[in-house]
Amino acid sequence: MTDTRGPQPQYEGYAAGPLPGEREPAPGQAGPYHPPQAYPSPPGGTQGGRPHGAQQGSAPGVGTAQASRKPRTGARTTPRTRKARLRVAKADPWSVMKVSFLLSIALGICTVVASAVLWMVMDAMGVFDTVGGTISEATGSNEGNGFDLQAFLSLPRVLIFTSVIAVIDVVLATALATLGAFIYNLSAGFVGGVELTLAEDE
Repeated sequence: MTDTRGPQPQYEGYAAGPLPGEREPAPGQAGPYHPPQAYPSPPGGTQGGRPHGAQQGSAPGVGTAQASRKPRTGARTTPRTRKARLRVAKADPWSVMKVSFLLSIALGICTVVASAVLWMVMDAMGVFDTVGGTISEATGSNEGNGFDLQAFLSLPRVLIFTSVIAVIDVVLATALATLGAFIYNLSAGFVGGVELTLAEDE
């Protein structure tokens, strides 16, 4: 085959120059070569690769760090409180009904007990005698006595009336709480629900 590329340019000084091992050293580098150091040597020099102030068996640099470390005076560490932002997406109607039923029963019992205690306190203070006598004189006539407040507001009647109110309150509170859970679930589907931010108490 015939080479048709023609004469190729020759790089002057490349083929005729000395090899890397045959080059003469540059002026100013007659002494030994010292590689550059990343960190300056500690004052006092080193002994066995460690500073003079470092103890035997300690990690390198521990003595220097302890020597240069200064105690901080008046520094206060504030505890970091972690917070979590949660969203109530759905309320279970069955659980809401059970909780509201039990709370309503507890509230009804407290109402009955409070009514009995209040009646006893008012009876011991003589409120029924005074108010009943006044009402009897105001409503009485020559044909008969007036309205007897003490017989109408006796303790058994008060307890029965309070118990009926407590039972009605249990039924209404349970039904309204369950209905409120359904309404909340419907509204949470549109707006996403109520967002709560919880913080950890340390």
